[in-house]
Amino acid sequence: MSETPRPATAGSTADLVSQAAAQISTLVRDELALAKAELAEKGKRAGVGGGLFGGAAVLAWFGIGLLLTLAVVALDLVWPLWLSILVVMIVVFAAAGIAAMLGKKQLSKSSPLLPQDAMASVEADMETVKNAAHRGRHA
Repeated sequence: MSETPRPATAGSTADLVSQAAAQISTLVRDELALAKAELAEKGKRAGVGGGLFGGAAVLAWFGIGLLLTLAVVALDLVWPLWLSILVVMIVVFAAAGIAAMLGKKQLSKSSPLLPQDAMASVEADMETVKNAAHRGRHA
């Protein structure tokens, strides 16, 4: 009695393991590139937010300078001195408050400093590999 020949497989186990290793290596490099790009974007947002906070500090400093200058200039105004100083002070500090709120908003967009898109992609890749391995055992 002769045995029936075995059908040819797509490749040996060693070849399949080698291909899987190469694909995983490529996948890891791609995920790292995605994480790097995501962190760079968040870093830019943090820089803008920090700049707006710095602008708020400068406006507040000018507010103090205006208060001192106004004490001299406002002597010739129709309003009482205290009212003139109060109005200018409120306007300057309101502008500083708006800049601070915008800066805080930009900083909050940059956090958390985790590459969330890349992490989600890695989790999806891991789930795909688990499902493929599970299907392979029961095929």
